[in-house]
Amino acid sequence: MFRDRQDAAERLARAVVEEGPVDPVVLALPRGGVPLGAVVADALGAPLDLVLVRKIGMPGHSELAAGAIVDGQEPVSIWNEEILRASGLAPEDFSDQIRRKRAEIEARRARYMAGRAPEPVKGRTAIIVDDGIATGATMRVAIKATRLREPAQLWVAVPVAPEDTIRELRSQVDRVICLAMPEPFWAVGAHYRSFPQVPDEEVIALMQGRA
Repeated sequence: MFRDRQDAAERLARAVVEEGPVDPVVLALPRGGVPLGAVVADALGAPLDLVLVRKIGMPGHSELAAGAIVDGQEPVSIWNEEILRASGLAPEDFSDQIRRKRAEIEARRARYMAGRAPEPVKGRTAIIVDDGIATGATMRVAIKATRLREPAQLWVAVPVAPEDTIRELRSQVDRVICLAMPEPFWAVGAHYRSFPQVPDEEVIALMQGRA
C-alpha cells in the first residue's frame, strides 16, 4: 500500500536508480504517471517527456479498441489485428477518427509541453513510467510505439500491477521494474491510500518547469 503518488514515486525512483540505466530518458503516461515520472527523471538527472495515447474505437462501440494512436515526432497508429479481422474493417475505414485523435494528441501536447519538441529516444534507455498498470492495454501500445523510435533499451517502471500483466510485459521490453504485485489485484487506486485524479494544471506545471 502506497501513501500517495509522491510516496510511490520516491520508492520507484530509488529502484530505478539502483538499476543504473545508461543515458536514460523518462517517458510518462499522462496524467497519473507524470508526477511519478518527474521524480524518477530528477533522481536520474534525465529529461522527462510524455507518451500520449488515444484509443481508436470501433464504430458504434467506442469502448472497444480497434487500435490506438501514440504521439512522437510522427504519430504512430497501432492496430488490434484480431478485432479488425473479425469486423471486416481495415485501418483506412477509421481515417476520420484518426484525424480527430491526432488533433487531440497535438492539442494535448501543445497544452502540456508549450511547444517543446519530443525528447530524442534513439540509442538511449527509454523508461516508460505510470502510476500503475491494470490490464496493460495502454502500456502495451506505448511500448510498441516507443520501440519504433529505436531506443537502445526499453524499460517499464511502475509501483504496482498484477503479476500476470507484468509477466507478459517482461517478454516485450528489456526490463520491468514493479514494486508490488498484490494478489488479488482489484484496481490501481486500491493500492494507494490517497489516489486523486491528476489535473491538467499539475501536468502543465511539472512539464513546463523543465522547459
